[in-house]
Amino acid sequence: MHDLVDYETRGIPAVMVASSEFRRPARMQAEALGMPGIAGGSVFVPHPIQDATDDEMRAKARDAIDAILAALTAGP
Repeated sequence: MHDLVDYETRGIPAVMVASSEFRRPARMQAEALGMPGIAGGSVFVPHPIQDATDDEMRAKARDAIDAILAALTAGP
């Protein structure tokens, strides 16, 4: 989240992609960093990630790509 805030404050579009288990922590961290709205543009993929196979990760990426692109191009 720190990198995301840094990029956004420098005008570089960024989006956080994380597992669904991190929705609440992302929101809390964004609030703590003074950019509460930034977590709303994050993309969350189904949990878990750690034990996912390559094919499962590819499927998660395919399912998330439209949301990622939309978040990157939405503007401030």
